Amino acid sequence: MTVPLALITNDDGIDSVGLHVLAGAAIKAGLDVIVAAPAEQASGASAALSAVRQDGRTVVERRELPELDVEAWAVQAQPGHIVAAALNGWFDPRPDLVLSGINHGANVGRAILHSGTVGAALTAKISDTRALAVSLNVALHPTGERYWETAAGLIAPVLDLLLEAPDGTVLSLNVPDRPADEVGPIRPARLAPGGAVQTKVEEVRDGGVRLTEVEVPDKPDADTDSALLDAGHPTLTELRSVEADDGDLVHRWLEGRV
Repeated sequence: MTVPLALITNDDGIDSVGLHVLAGAAIKAGLDVIVAAPAEQASGASAALSAVRQDGRTVVERRELPELDVEAWAVQAQPGHIVAAALNGWFDPRPDLVLSGINHGANVGRAILHSGTVGAALTAKISDTRALAVSLNVALHPTGERYWETAAGLIAPVLDLLLEAPDGTVLSLNVPDRPADEVGPIRPARLAPGGAVQTKVEEVRDGGVRLTEVEVPDKPDADTDSALLDAGHPTLTELRSVEADDGDLVHRWLEGRV
């Protein structure tokens, strides 16, 4: 049986601890691994395809990762660009799945639209490739220890589900930033209306607008990813990519014009 090849990427950058932990967890789960991640922080990139180019080529650099004997590349590009390149001719053999994360902060609610971590996973879906986005629910202003290994311990069972799922399946796993023995069982979750944080205009002056991120004050419904995560449960959500709505809004509008 051929061992699946996983592309490991993220939006926090090639040097982030979460990326290295995810790569290690994938190897421990029995996958072959190749790492390609932004050379610098790329949070909030969504599925952008922008990149730094020289002579028409995206700038890439080989890297060695601490305690990981894997092929690794630092890429001057957004995570969506990296996934698009990796699945369309950059690597031979082509990766069988994409693992994105472990993100420094939760990716919950409909605000995941803006996440580069989730954007990388949804870019894989366009190429009918399975993908998993993993995020750790780190506070907006964190202090103390980060529990990366709590998230790492959930990778293998979720991979079992993903590898049995249809091509193009995308899952988003959010994990409480707590010791493993303080975390509840994984729960399926729908997206909350907003995200863990929201953008707010702090100052308006001539020539500029200052934005800041603040934690969302309203409590979400109990069955949403935000609420379950705050209650200590890892949440697992299947995501769709860009799809046409099956509703009849446009049909009714056009019929009214005849």
